[in-house]
Amino acid sequence: MSDAAQLTINEVRAAAEAVKAAIDRHLEAVVGTTEEGDPAVVAAYEGLAAAAITYDQLLYEVFDEVTPFEVPGDEGSGGYHGPEQPEAISVLIRRDYLVADPKRLREQAERVDDSLTPGGGPSGGVNAAIGVLFGEYEPDEIASRCEEFGLEEGDSTLWVSATEPTDPGEWLPEPFDGADPQLLICRFDVSEVYDDDPDAPGGGV
Repeated sequence: MSDAAQLTINEVRAAAEAVKAAIDRHLEAVVGTTEEGDPAVVAAYEGLAAAAITYDQLLYEVFDEVTPFEVPGDEGSGGYHGPEQPEAISVLIRRDYLVADPKRLREQAERVDDSLTPGGGPSGGVNAAIGVLFGEYEPDEIASRCEEFGLEEGDSTLWVSATEPTDPGEWLPEPFDGADPQLLICRFDVSEVYDDDPDAPGGGV
């Protein structure tokens, strides 16, 4: 066995030991609490969740295996704490792409904006091409045509959260600062991690 392989196996074992220690700390905090929402219990819960996620990720990377439990890391320590009938909702979307074919990306952008410098000069590089394409097309269209644009689809997630009605432009300076896990109504994740495991988390929550 190579040193590199031994190292990764040792990392998995260390992560497993960290989960065991986190379980002990969590149980100790729960047994010793005298109040609801005890900060010690919350901290122990978050520590256990983080340790379990790390172990699960390393187990998958090294052995292509997953644990038989799901860590509800997206819901925070107390689950959903929002209103039963929210006045408004906020939809947060993250989609990752690899720039698989920069040449194709630039060519597609040049078709939209002929002021771009052909060949990717200072005014026609990948960054400029990305700005042109995302300014011209809706994100959903780019997602459905990503290969055509020289992009390779990566992980994506969509969060639907309860929120309060806001005035136009109110949150634009810091649009993602208000993502409170305790107001999360549902989320939908897409990743190759879930392709080989139909029971793995990846649908709505």
